[in-house]
Amino acid sequence: MSSAPNGLHPYPIVQAPMAGGVSGPPLVAAVCEAGGLGFLAGGYKTADGMYQEIKQTRGLTRRPFGVNLLLPQTGYVDPAAVEAYRGQLAGEASWYEVSLAEEDIIGTSDDGYDAKLAILLEDPVRVVSFTFGCPDPAALARLRAVGTYTVVTVTSADEARAAQAAGADAVCVQGVEAGGHQGTHRDDPQTDGTAGVGLLALVTQVREAVALPIIAAGGVMRGAQIAALLAAGAESAQLGTAFLACRESGAHPLHKKALTDPMFPHTELTRAFSGRPARGLVNRFMREHGPYAPAAYPQVHHMTSGLRTAAAAAGDPQGMALWAGQGHRLARALPAGELVEVLAAELADAQSALKVLQMRRAS
Repeated sequence: MSSAPNGLHPYPIVQAPMAGGVSGPPLVAAVCEAGGLGFLAGGYKTADGMYQEIKQTRGLTRRPFGVNLLLPQTGYVDPAAVEAYRGQLAGEASWYEVSLAEEDIIGTSDDGYDAKLAILLEDPVRVVSFTFGCPDPAALARLRAVGTYTVVTVTSADEARAAQAAGADAVCVQGVEAGGHQGTHRDDPQTDGTAGVGLLALVTQVREAVALPIIAAGGVMRGAQIAALLAAGAESAQLGTAFLACRESGAHPLHKKALTDPMFPHTELTRAFSGRPARGLVNRFMREHGPYAPAAYPQVHHMTSGLRTAAAAAGDPQGMALWAGQGHRLARALPAGELVEVLAAELADAQSALKVLQMRRAS
């Protein structure tokens, strides 16, 4: 097993695991075949559903790929706050003619973690990454024993130290620019609006805090940005929003279109759709309900699921969770394999230009 994540694939380009059907087998296989590292999202599906996607991906590519797992959420959730938010969303439910999921049918907050981990131990993939926390050392050791490279998503130097202490092989350093959920190990509503560090600064902090290889994630859309991150100490860069617009992406067509639509000029972090901070394009739902959303993940995620589905079916992007990073306006609707090749070429050009500049300065 390689000592660095980019040893698993020719290019230092990683396709982010995007739950909700975005990063399925077609996207993952296309990225891997082009020389990047593709990731299946294990979240928001059953253990068997995850296993079926692994089998499908193996049928599309022989190259290494990864699977991402969401850590169980054990923090206290205030039932009264959840019910108050249900009342806040009553008008949405009436408008879209759907019911809001009740607490007793939401299910547990572990996302089937143990069953998914058991499958990955019995039938290993080359890489497994984790989000929303750090697995216990025993789980990481068991994965290493079956030949799996482990990556823990971190948003601070302290979280990176915890991942190193637990025995992770690498960290995915997620800057505040990243689209979708912030992968913080602890969801603290007291830090809303103040937490989060930009990716370049965070990579430097983590590089000086731990000896683990770094995958840098957050707002990366161009090869020149990858070059900058490699220069800062990362081994590879992880891109999500950049692949969201690809034809192999499972994102809704309205979501893909919104990335470059002037109607959605910027992003914000919000709890409106899931109860956990996540970055998305600012729309009506986010503006109207974000200020009232409680820290209640995954309860709010399940509560709003029907609303989001109904909004998509109605062709209404104003009611959808349009997850996107800060670089969304730079999205390119290319086939995934072509996008990997373009990014690799841009990276090579940027690195060559830097070498020329260094030579000039040295002469």
